[in-house]
Amino acid sequence: MTSIATILNSESEHTKILSLAGSLGDELNINTYIVGGYVRDLLLNRKTNDIDIMVEGDAIEFANSLASKLNVKTVVEFPEFQTALIPYSDIEIEIASARKESYREKSRKPIVEKCTIDEDLSRRDFTVNAMAASLMKNNYGELNDPHGGIGDLQRKILITPLEPEATFKDDPLRILRGVRFASQLNFSLASNVKDAMISQRKHLEFISQERITQEVIKTLKTPKPSIGLNLLRELNLYPYVFPEVDNLGGVDIIDGKGHKDVFYHTLEVVDNAAKLTSKMKIRFAALVHDIAKPRTKRFDKQKGWTYYGHEEVGQYMIKDIAKRMKISNELRDYLMKLTKLHLRPIALAKEGVSDSAIRRLLFEAEEDVDDLMILCRADITTKNKSKVKQYLKNFDKVEALIQDVKLRDEMRSFRSPITGEIIMKEFNLKPGKEVGRIKKIVENAILDGIIKNDYDEAFDYMIKNKDKD
Repeated sequence: MTSIATILNSESEHTKILSLAGSLGDELNINTYIVGGYVRDLLLNRKTNDIDIMVEGDAIEFANSLASKLNVKTVVEFPEFQTALIPYSDIEIEIASARKESYREKSRKPIVEKCTIDEDLSRRDFTVNAMAASLMKNNYGELNDPHGGIGDLQRKILITPLEPEATFKDDPLRILRGVRFASQLNFSLASNVKDAMISQRKHLEFISQERITQEVIKTLKTPKPSIGLNLLRELNLYPYVFPEVDNLGGVDIIDGKGHKDVFYHTLEVVDNAAKLTSKMKIRFAALVHDIAKPRTKRFDKQKGWTYYGHEEVGQYMIKDIAKRMKISNELRDYLMKLTKLHLRPIALAKEGVSDSAIRRLLFEAEEDVDDLMILCRADITTKNKSKVKQYLKNFDKVEALIQDVKLRDEMRSFRSPITGEIIMKEFNLKPGKEVGRIKKIVENAILDGIIKNDYDEAFDYMIKNKDKD
């Protein structure tokens, strides 16, 4: 077996944790390994802050002992799954017992049994995740790769360790994990894996909505989400995952007039958003911004296909979608807001923009106005370079106006702690230009950053500088 000791030693940030875990394994006479995605990412030179450790013994007992050595007081235990989580700095250390999992027909809860390292690796989802490396002193870094995971990493292909239909029937969520890994790693799916995903997709009905939604979110976080989003359609998985997105596909033609395929437009917008930001919620907004177009699609003999009001209808659809997909209220409200407003900056760019229109947008978008502008830029999918240039120029104009209005409104709302009444009382003055002159001296000092907008600082400055020109 291959050794990856050199790679492990080069991971200086994690060396202490791995060394302690290995020493503890030797101390307790429990075989201890790093496994799964952590080993895969080490071999791919992908940075990760999640360390997966597996023991041929009691994971919870091991986790508590390791936490003590790391001076971590809190261990999150999952006895039913024989796993535990140690939060250490910005690293999450998951400890698991070597185990087998299986699902009863129509049950969402797995049956968990302890087993050997080889049995554990065999029940894993894909060969690239079915590798382990020892942390024990006598064979530190020795790689256990019984299913040829290294070769599949090199070929950039996802293959199941065992027969794929049995693999997906054992845990149907692996179907969505496969889609996510394909998107995350830019790997292809073996043809028999695709076939098994299709034949076993009905079992997704028995997976909890929370786990399904998490896979959708993880797919959106990948470098190029369209890979996974397109696979969901190719494998006809959307009816079990997100049927509203599936409904976006297709083109209708009447009197020779067609329209763009909203599904592929949406995928392009999501990828554009992924290039502009790492924020998952903006990418999610890109996925749903046109969600109501199928419901609002109408044919006009003069104008062709129209989608009037899709932004308004969309926000109410998202309310129902969020309830079904168990999305947090915070994310729901965010998606509703950006969907409702995603056409507004475009309209402002085309019109003569008034301050009141900008203020209304700022009022409705609140702290998410910058995210909204990112979504609008991502929504430019035309291949006409001159149009792209003009759209971007228009958005630059709107963003400049937003900043200008913000600044002027901040200036307008500025209040000096030194009032005219204070000045008149302190210097025994009557209302007039002299009071205004002194007040201006203090205000300018605050605006120039000479003093803070604080009463005591402002008062002292006034006393010392009242005769200043």
